[in-house]
Amino acid sequence: MAETIQRRRPAGIGAVPDTSRAGRRWDWPLLLGCAVVALAVGLSSPPHTSQRVWGITAAAGYGCAAVVAALSAKRWGRNAAVVALIGAFVVPLVYLTVIGRAQMEVGVVERGADLLFSSGTPYNSDPHAVPDFNPYLPGMAIFGIPRVLFGDTFVGSARLWFLIGFLAAVIGALRVALKGTGGTGATPAGTSGPTGLLWLVACPVVALPLTIGGVDPPVIGLVCLALAFTHRDRPGLAGLALGVAAALKWTAWPAVPVVIALLWVCRGRRDALRCAAGAAGLAVLTVVPVALVDTGAFYQNVVLYPLGLGPTQSSAESPLLGHLIVSVVPQGKAVAVALILISALAVGASLLLRPVRDVVAAADRLALGLILAIVLSPATRIGYAIYPVVLLLWPRFMVALSRHAAPLPTARAASDPLPAPAAATTD
Repeated sequence: MAETIQRRRPAGIGAVPDTSRAGRRWDWPLLLGCAVVALAVGLSSPPHTSQRVWGITAAAGYGCAAVVAALSAKRWGRNAAVVALIGAFVVPLVYLTVIGRAQMEVGVVERGADLLFSSGTPYNSDPHAVPDFNPYLPGMAIFGIPRVLFGDTFVGSARLWFLIGFLAAVIGALRVALKGTGGTGATPAGTSGPTGLLWLVACPVVALPLTIGGVDPPVIGLVCLALAFTHRDRPGLAGLALGVAAALKWTAWPAVPVVIALLWVCRGRRDALRCAAGAAGLAVLTVVPVALVDTGAFYQNVVLYPLGLGPTQSSAESPLLGHLIVSVVPQGKAVAVALILISALAVGASLLLRPVRDVVAAADRLALGLILAIVLSPATRIGYAIYPVVLLLWPRFMVALSRHAAPLPTARAASDPLPAPAAATTD
């Protein structure tokens, strides 16, 4: 009887209805799935590696979080998020830091910063072994500068600055999304911004690279920041965020045309060009001067090696389609690169034939393009899944948080007309 009275009680003016108990529970089953995936990563990794440490520790953390979530009346609650975060991120990060073990990328970035200071370029002009190659764009060296300044200390570790860069970007995106809501935004399920951030960091595709020192989290964090600025109608700042990301790694470059296309359709030519100028200008100013110092080293490290076309086989390999094409098909490397170009052109054409009209659609289109590139690339890692997974989840969460604030306007000014493509008018 008391439960019936509780359900009939009016919610009150302006109250957010409690939907946390409605529908199917996905939190604890997904956490159990994360535990299985983490355990598989740990057991399949070589002994004494950072991946083995993360997998075993994270499996226990996700398992405990699943129990907490199952016992909680609220879906995706903060208590379960905290438990998952501690088990999948905090504990393995502290342990790996104490024993001084990290992903190879940490050393690559730190050596790149040292080379930048000594020779004007972060690239080895005569690389032979895999650790000699630096496949990242010149901006990535900034994360290795603290090592040059502070030496082999915790403060100097590039892994710490990858983490700081990622958190700064996603917290900035969260603040931008909450602007105009009084900072009290929540999704229809009742999940707040801080709780959502905890879940994001605890997600396996994010927690693993953050723990072992992967370079991709700050890149995808900046892309999310650019999407948040776009949603809040700040094209100039969106362009700058994209420019910083594009100066770090090639994986950020596909986001530039997608965001520009969104602004062109929703805001017109002027705002799209402002975004393009910020993104291209910052990326060019960062990349071109360094590339000109030693063009051969830049080409060998940043172009050939990431595509698996260099004299030394890239360590970034997974049994995906691109790797199988290279292994089985005659002239497989050329075929794989051609397929990547075709898929990029197809995604670009889709922006003209079926334009994106909000940041969620833009993130979905970008995720599709990156999935194709990851699957077809001759040299890739399953860890690159951080890009499509975050793009499919985090923008939706940001938009749900900002539902009380004005979204990106869809009407263009009469003084800046832009006819919609014919295919778009038939929808």
